[in-house]
Amino acid sequence: MMQGCRHADDFETMTPKAESKADARQRLRRIEGRHNALVKELRQAFARGERTTEGDCAIEGVRIVEEAIRSGLRFRAVFFKESAESLTERLLPQIGAHAETLLLPDRLFDCAVPSDTPQGVAALVRLRSFRLEEITQRLHVGPLVVVAGLQDPGNLGTILRSAEAFGSAGAVLGEGTVSPFNAKVIRASAGSVFRLPVIVAKAAGGLEGISAKLRAQGVRMIATSSHKGTPLDQAMLTGPCAIFVGSEGAGLPRALMAQLDETVAIPHSEHVESLNAGVAGSIMLYESARQRRQWHGENPGRLGP
Repeated sequence: MMQGCRHADDFETMTPKAESKADARQRLRRIEGRHNALVKELRQAFARGERTTEGDCAIEGVRIVEEAIRSGLRFRAVFFKESAESLTERLLPQIGAHAETLLLPDRLFDCAVPSDTPQGVAALVRLRSFRLEEITQRLHVGPLVVVAGLQDPGNLGTILRSAEAFGSAGAVLGEGTVSPFNAKVIRASAGSVFRLPVIVAKAAGGLEGISAKLRAQGVRMIATSSHKGTPLDQAMLTGPCAIFVGSEGAGLPRALMAQLDETVAIPHSEHVESLNAGVAGSIMLYESARQRRQWHGENPGRLGP
C-alpha cells in the first residue's frame, strides 16, 4: 500500500449526484460471458486476496458495499446477481455514475464471488494509499498497531475494527501477515479497513526498517504477552507508542522482540494457554483508549503524558 500520497482520483465523491432509480437502472449492463474483462478481474482479485493491477480491491455483500459508499471510496465497477436485481434500486443511486454497473446471471456471479452464501452484490473499489510518515503524524490520535505474521483473516479484521473503534493512528502489517485486501479480512473489519490508515511493511523496508524509523522518532514500542511483562493495569499506554501483535502460535519474532522497549502481559486464567491475537490486540487498544480518556480528563488541552 506504499504507493505514495493519496490523490483526488482515489476517492469517490462523498455525496454522489442524486440519480433516479430509473436512471440508475438504465446504466445497468447485462453480461453473459465469464471472459468479460471486469468479471475476470473481480474473480482474480477475490482468488488472490490482493489488489488488481489497476489498484482496485474486490468486496462483496450489501453491508460491505454500503460501508464502502459511506467511506467515500471510488467504485470502478459494481456487479449484481440476476436474482438479487432488486438491490440495484437500493444501491445504484448512491454510487457515482462513472462506475460500471453490471448484471450477471446467477451462475456467473457465484463463480466469481467466493462467499458460500453470496448476497448478490460485489464491487471493485479503490482503497486509499498511505505512507508511514502520514501515520506517525497521527500518533496524537492513538497508538500505531503493528501486526507480525498473523495469518488468520478473522483475527486481522478484528484488530483493524478495534483499531478504528478505540482510536488508533493506523496499522502496519508485517511479513507473513494476511493481506488486508483478503475478502474475509474486509468482512471481519466491518469496513474499518476502508477508513483506517494501513500500510504493508514489506513495501517499507520490512518490520525491522519500520521499528528503526519508529525508534528514531521516539515512539515507544510495546509487545503483548500472555505470560511475562508489565501487568496491563500498570502499563503506560499513553503518548506516542506502537503496539506489536504477533501470531498466536509463534508470537513475535525474537529479533523483533529484541528491538522493542517493553512487554505488557494481559492477565488471564492459568487454564488458558494464550489469548486469541484479535482479542489480545483489542484489549490493548481499549486500555490505551481508557488511559487517554483518563489523562485528558485530568489534563484538559494536553495530549500524552
